[in-house]
Amino acid sequence: MTLSPDTIGMIIALFAFTATVLSGVGAMLAHQTKRMDSRFGRMEESVDARFDQMNAQTNARFDQVDARLDRVDARLDRVDTRIDRVEERLLAVEHELVDVKITIARLEGPPRRLQQL
Repeated sequence: MTLSPDTIGMIIALFAFTATVLSGVGAMLAHQTKRMDSRFGRMEESVDARFDQMNAQTNARFDQVDARLDRVDARLDRVDTRIDRVEERLLAVEHELVDVKITIARLEGPPRRLQQL
């Protein structure tokens, strides 16, 4: 099987053309990949910045809520101390009332009994 020099030249030219086209496609894909990587990098940076901003806002709001809860706790502590003082006063009034009842009972004397005729 003998091939003519023209056929061999065509086969070599076809391989050269295929190699050139494939290297061009490879270069184009490499360029597109670099561009996509840079776009994804920028997008990731913007998303990270957005998340950081929202995280800061959320932390600030939680700090405000925490401060408000501290104020509410302080108020509840003051209310608890007031209630304790009211309970103490009520106990004192109850003891005084018992003393008053005893004094009234002593003033009235023993209960009257029927006298025998």
